[in-house]
Order: sequence, then structure tokens, then C-alpha cells
Amino acid sequence: MRRRAFAIACLAMALAQPPIQPAAAAPAQNGASAYLEDLTSPELGARIAAGAATVLVPIGGTEQSGPHIALGKHNVRAHVLAGRIAAQLGNAVVAPTVAYVPEGSITPPVGHMRFPGTISIPDGAFEGLLEGGARSFCQHGLREIFFLQDHGGYRKNVDRVVAHLNGDRAWAARGCRAHALHDYYDATQAGYVADLQRRGYKDAEIGLHAGLADTSLMLAVDPALVRGNQLAAGAKAGPGGGVRGDPTRASAELGQIGVQRQVDESVKAIRAALSQHPQNPTQPK
Repeated sequence: MRRRAFAIACLAMALAQPPIQPAAAAPAQNGASAYLEDLTSPELGARIAAGAATVLVPIGGTEQSGPHIALGKHNVRAHVLAGRIAAQLGNAVVAPTVAYVPEGSITPPVGHMRFPGTISIPDGAFEGLLEGGARSFCQHGLREIFFLQDHGGYRKNVDRVVAHLNGDRAWAARGCRAHALHDYYDATQAGYVADLQRRGYKDAEIGLHAGLADTSLMLAVDPALVRGNQLAAGAKAGPGGGVRGDPTRASAELGQIGVQRQVDESVKAIRAALSQHPQNPTQPK
């Protein structure tokens, strides 16, 4: 009787446990991803041996964007759009996203550093990181390095790195080139703004930071990073609250216009740059 009671108790305990869930699907094993972090070293090596020589380096930044956009805005956008650009190029890989960038003085805090969560590093540290990454890629056979800047504040830093690398004779002798892909960022500052203006939106609403344009771009890439219930608060925040513009009427549909511009203009600029290096057999056709 005791054995039977024990068996019944064990059965009851087993039935009370939640069912075992099936294991999550394993990652793709064929190295099809464009993201370097998704590949094994042999997979990347095989891709380079097969002709891949272009690497996109997405640069974001961790900074405040008012009460309605998460701190990782630039990092997520740069990561996602670099992947889309690489997919269109067909033979490029995407480096890990650079999330630590210069944001100005820490003590005393200026600009975005006045708000919790913004991270700032010295110019020298940022430029050294970019240069070290580029030289690493060159060493492994990725000889065309494109820096994609999702934030306009460190443009001069990227330009200095590119000039320094391309002025190095040893670097050039290996057939390596660095590029500041300004077209990626500029697409959101000129063409996209004009697109919104043609739809009746005014400059004060479009904004320069966390306004309608910026918020719409984020909604198109990852709406989970936008707090829809805080859009009105963002509109009221103003420059003192870290917002320049009015995000109230932002939408994923409007953002998709800008996203498409960024991807299309970046692909066009990359192909134009590669066409100036005819000895590189890996350039997109």
C-alpha cells in the first residue's frame, strides 16, 4: 500500500509540472546572415575567399531622445538598416554596431549628457576604436570599409579616421580603403525632410531631434522603442526636455519613406565608390 501511495504521489507531482516546451529552433547553419556576429570564423573566411571584400560599420550612439524614444534609437536603426543595405549589395558583411560615441563633456554635462542614459567617450577613444576595427578588417581581407553614421555629431571624427587611414601608405599598399558614407545620414536631413514638407508638414513639426521625422524613422524600424503614450509629452518637452520637433503625428508609414531613402542612397553611393576601384573583383555589378 505504501509503495502504491508513493507511486500515486509521484504521478500526481509529474502531472502538476508544466509541460516541457520544445527547444527553440537552432540558428541557421549555412552562414547566410550578413551580420559578422552571426557567423563563425570559418564561415566568414569562406565568404571572403569567395569574393566578399566590403564591410559596413554601423555607428549609432546611446543618447536621450525625449520621453518617447528609447536610448538605443541610433544603435538599433544603424544595425537594422546596415543589414538591409548589405542585402541589396549582395556581397557585403555588417560589423558589430558601435554604440559608444562622443556626446560632449561629461563634467560638467552638456547637450545630451544632461539627461540620464546618454553615454559619451573621448574623441581619441572613438577614433582609435574605428581605426582599430578598420585595420582588423583589412588584415582579414575585407578591404573596403564603409562607416555608416546614424548620428551627425561625430561626422568630423569619422572624416579624420578615414583621412588618416587612406593616407597610410602601408594601408593603401594592401589595397584597403576607408569610406565615410555620409549619404546614409544626409538622406534623412535633405531628401526625407523635403518628402515630409511636400506632404504638408512644417519644419517646426518635422524637427531636428525626436520630432516627427526622427520618431517616424524609429517607428518604421522598431516600433517597440517608441512609447506611443508619451508622444504628447514629447511634444510638450521642447528643447529643455531633449526634444526639437513635434512627434505627435509620427507614423511608421512616414518613417518608411525615410528608411527607403537611406537604403537606396547608401547602396548607390557604395556602388559608385567601389566602381572607382576596378582592380577590386568583388565590387557589386
